[in-house]
Amino acid sequence: MISPTSPERPTDADPAFQEAFARVAAWIDGYYRDPYRYPVLSRAQPGDLVRALPGEAPDDGEPFERIFADFERLVLPGITHWNHPRFFAYFAISAARVTVLAEALAAALDVNAMLWRTSPAATELEDVTLAWLRKMLGLPDAFHGIVYDTASIGGFTALAAARESLDLDIRARGMAGRADLPPLRVYITEHTHSHIEKGAIALGIGRENVVKIPVGDDFAMLPEALSRAIDDDRAAGRIPMCAVATVGTTSTTASDPVAAIRTVTRERGVWLHVDAAYGGPAAILPEFRWLLDPAHDADSLVVNPHKWMFVPVDLSVLYVRDVDVLRRAFSLAADYLVTFETGVHNYMDYGLQLGRRFRALKLWFALRTYGVHGMQERLRRHIALAQELASWIEAEPGWQVVAPHPLSVVCFRYEPDPAEDAAAVDARNQAILDAVNATGEVFLSSTRLHGRLVLRVAIGNERTTRDDVALAWDLLRRAASEA
Repeated sequence: MISPTSPERPTDADPAFQEAFARVAAWIDGYYRDPYRYPVLSRAQPGDLVRALPGEAPDDGEPFERIFADFERLVLPGITHWNHPRFFAYFAISAARVTVLAEALAAALDVNAMLWRTSPAATELEDVTLAWLRKMLGLPDAFHGIVYDTASIGGFTALAAARESLDLDIRARGMAGRADLPPLRVYITEHTHSHIEKGAIALGIGRENVVKIPVGDDFAMLPEALSRAIDDDRAAGRIPMCAVATVGTTSTTASDPVAAIRTVTRERGVWLHVDAAYGGPAAILPEFRWLLDPAHDADSLVVNPHKWMFVPVDLSVLYVRDVDVLRRAFSLAADYLVTFETGVHNYMDYGLQLGRRFRALKLWFALRTYGVHGMQERLRRHIALAQELASWIEAEPGWQVVAPHPLSVVCFRYEPDPAEDAAAVDARNQAILDAVNATGEVFLSSTRLHGRLVLRVAIGNERTTRDDVALAWDLLRRAASEA
């Protein structure tokens, strides 16, 4: 029998843990109160941390004080601070303070939300919270939401559902060596996120069967080109499987014409997946509901609360119209996982993962803390800051905005002499970017549009202010004057 005082069954307070927890809490509080003391972009060089740490784990345990000291001394210099108000690269993100508490609670509980019975509250909170989010986005009740880690996995899962919907018996027979199985085709644009191509690779579709549909001057898919591509493939004996429309592309945040694309796919019996990982949360605003209104008839849709709803990475949501198709694609329970509850969701049946973190808790904390109105206020502020930045750029000689900017990302470049060689202009803009990032004050990224290098500012941190954006613009102008 285990004694009540034995190490296996602790009942007393642990002063060492309490002290360590208090120290971590104080550090986190200080981090939120004064993030500006850190350079946004890490200045570490490749191998710095590897050389600083021993090559083997310690034989004996070390005290927390020494571990935490090394966190501050060795780890922090190698951190690029995504949760910084002046992080403007890629898609800027942020973790609200309250969601850090939720993450700590989820880690302490350490549940595996694979089956309803393995933690009923984890499953049902996921059901409830994603229903709240669905209503906030204005999506129809027909959509059922499932939490994954990232849009990459959500997109892969949607492609698997699209493939299963064709009833080709791939679950049982696979795809290899089948003379009766023509190539399956997926339709995207050059601006579709690369995870769709990766998903096609992983599912055995192959990159050669991922068709890139042309875009217009607004960087959005041309529906008439999609219809021709699908018809040509079907005439050639190939099987159109899935078209992917994006709401908020990574480079420019352009949105494909979802309604017109849906008309094309519905007429031709092709699965439509909508990637709204970044742009989707904007539909919480009534004035931006139009972004997702055309997606109401889609077969699947991804949105990432960890991009623009102030929850920590990672938390992505896949909404599927016919969740039974998803279950047919993935459900496979060993004897030790079989349960007999009815009217519940066993979320291991809806994707590759068996083990699942309690991710819904942090979204629930965020939604309850801010409410719909609080979320709306933060998104509106980010969009307004981006529009103001665009106005500054357009008013400055030599600078130009190079893409539509309806949301919180602005693409632009410095080109004082239109007759200058294109490669020289690209090099000049790269030098500006490098100089700005080298200051440590802000972090920006770039992309290419029509083959030309352009700069991007993405606003998404809940603590970003007008002063932060103004500083970034001042640094850009100063670097341009010296380039």
